[in-house]
Amino acid sequence: MFVLHKMATSPSSSLFTFSLFLSKPTSIPLPLLPFHSSPLKRFISTASKLQHQTQARRATFIGSPHPKTNPLLSLSTAAVATESATVSQTDTAENETEKFVLPTNDSSEKLLRIRHTCAHVMAMAVQKLFPEAKVTIGPWIENGFYYDFDMDPLTDKDLKRIKKEMDRIIGRNLPLLREDVSRDEAQRRIMAVNEPYKIEILESIKEDPITIYHIGDEWWDLCAGPHVESTGNINKKAVELESVAGAYWRGDEKKPMLQRIYGTAWENEDQLKAYLHFKEEAKRRDHRRLGQDLDLFSIQDEAGGGLVFWHPKGAVIRHIIEDSWKKTHIEHGYDLLYTPHVAKADLWKISGHLDFYRENMFDQMKIEDEQYRLRPMNCPYHILVYKRKLNSYRDFPIRVAELGTVYRYELSGSLHGLFRVRGFTQDDAHIFCLEDQIKDEIRGVLDLTEEILLQFGFRRYEVNLSTRPEKAVGDDDIWEKATSALKDALDDKGWSYQIDDGGGAFYGPKIDLKIEDALGRKWQCSTIQVDFNLPQRFNVTYVDSNMEKKRPIMIHRAVLGSLERFFGVLIEHYAGDFPLWLSPVQVRILPVTDTQLEYCKEVICKLKDSGIRAEVCQGERLPKLIRNAEKQKIPLMAVVGPKEAETQTVTIRSRFSGEVGTIEIDDFISRIKSAIDRRTSL
Repeated sequence: MFVLHKMATSPSSSLFTFSLFLSKPTSIPLPLLPFHSSPLKRFISTASKLQHQTQARRATFIGSPHPKTNPLLSLSTAAVATESATVSQTDTAENETEKFVLPTNDSSEKLLRIRHTCAHVMAMAVQKLFPEAKVTIGPWIENGFYYDFDMDPLTDKDLKRIKKEMDRIIGRNLPLLREDVSRDEAQRRIMAVNEPYKIEILESIKEDPITIYHIGDEWWDLCAGPHVESTGNINKKAVELESVAGAYWRGDEKKPMLQRIYGTAWENEDQLKAYLHFKEEAKRRDHRRLGQDLDLFSIQDEAGGGLVFWHPKGAVIRHIIEDSWKKTHIEHGYDLLYTPHVAKADLWKISGHLDFYRENMFDQMKIEDEQYRLRPMNCPYHILVYKRKLNSYRDFPIRVAELGTVYRYELSGSLHGLFRVRGFTQDDAHIFCLEDQIKDEIRGVLDLTEEILLQFGFRRYEVNLSTRPEKAVGDDDIWEKATSALKDALDDKGWSYQIDDGGGAFYGPKIDLKIEDALGRKWQCSTIQVDFNLPQRFNVTYVDSNMEKKRPIMIHRAVLGSLERFFGVLIEHYAGDFPLWLSPVQVRILPVTDTQLEYCKEVICKLKDSGIRAEVCQGERLPKLIRNAEKQKIPLMAVVGPKEAETQTVTIRSRFSGEVGTIEIDDFISRIKSAIDRRTSL
């Protein structure tokens, strides 16, 4: 059951959570869950919100970093009306709106049963319409269900027919009946209906007896449940078939390509409408589309999949991120490194990557009778830098950091915009310290992480502490000390966290931090890992106070994860509406006529001399220039007409706060610099 709430919302409220299933490419065989898998569990706007006009609807996304007004633009030199609707930000934030909590598979067994049953109902509908279709598996998933079929490719028209047949089955209120049979009986029945994939599934089932679920007396499947009591318990108006994709049987590209139908199912229509509304907003924010529309980056087929080209505007943002990252790390006592992109294959043997990570590494290359490989990680390089000299206990802690580009082999079907690529730059750092320094160093990393993430507007985190797994290297004593140090650092920081018992890496315990974006989605970015393995493999040592060689503690840590993926998160977090300080173009100068161009050039020079990113745009009538600037999400427009040229002023319009007015150039520059320093809008 969902619970209705009436509440006043504020601009900082986060109303949405969702899974990457919403934006999966239709060509991939498997869902891309590792990037941000989180249930729809936050407050969602009710169906009444869905009827608003597009611009007004966007402004009511309370969790958006920049809810904005869009008033009619009135200039001193010309009256220009934009085509956007007028929306009051204040009214949006203060209105009391009805909200309800969307259930998840974990929070509602009823919903889980509905989704599991919907997968069976869909399979029954498919086989009624396409008798030659062979069934495979059909589980519930984060926001619905899917089922794989061996059959001819399906079309959108076919999906409509399948949904209509599902509605008919639901309307018949057929009972879901469980039957326990012997393994031999199950095999006999499967062979009788000629379902070869079910034989393979049966072989993988280890328990006896075999459970079968029937829909009425017309269709059955191997299944352990659970299900609703009858199809009539499903609200057909709360079910929708979303897409069809290709999926290899068992995820093996050497096996047959199947047709996977994705669907979503909820307890009632309001939940479905809220989900679809959120899905629409997520689609609007898709970084792949915005990256193309705003000319930020591309992935060129001629160069190869998963290799990112940063365009000038995207490169400006990357430059800002890198500069801020380097400055913050230097302030926190890190030394910066630059290390090679390749190394001898022997290095990766020592590190263990060739034994445990080979499938994610590119093939080796031969150079003068020696084998080299592209680096998949930066850790061994930083260890080699550490080992260049003999270190004393007095030298600790030693902190080194690098924006290091790494290369990892990914199947083409798993590549996904900036979120999964083959070449990316990690914000990597390693700390070498003594046992009694672990807590303070971890606390320092947490402080640095918070400082960097706050710069980009991320204030909400999900924190997990993963402890020792069954198979692990290192003595019990050091594991206990390291885990306690991680806990103490988190407690000192005052962050709430969850324990993932046994979820640590084999080489040490770790802290993982997921950031929450404007839609409430969780993104894995920051990680802090204690490593007992590599120091041993590379024989990393230091000299203690007794002049004896000891092994230091090594801590791996990243804040942003990778620049490429973090950039993709930023694009979707801001919906391409980057704040003034981060925007690749901060000001666009718009001349009313060409006669003002000379003055516009003077304005541009003054802005650039003050470190403000500005450009002149001409060649169109002023209304068109303004619309183009809106489409490109330029934070500030400075209109220049005869009056402005004469009085040495500009008429300013802010994308986030509307018309600012006509002001002098020096005042304009001063306001921009102040806003950039405070990281606010003008």
